Amino acid sequence: MTDTQPTADDRETLRVAAAAHSAAARAVEAFLRRLPEVPAPADVAEYATLLSQEERARGERQAAADAAGLEIGSMESE
Repeated sequence: MTDTQPTADDRETLRVAAAAHSAAARAVEAFLRRLPEVPAPADVAEYATLLSQEERARGERQAAADAAGLEIGSMESE
């Protein structure tokens, strides 16, 4: 945790980033709902693109959280 107080802009940036991440995750879910039983190469390519977008949005959300003072250590068990 940092010593600085997050600004209103930091919090708004975080809200926007969280909404973008949620939208990207919903896009993955929507794709998986319409995925045919036997995926075609185009389906695999679309899935890869959607996952890339979701991961980028997650990273942006995390960076915004860090900037807003919500930096956390590893959540993995040791």
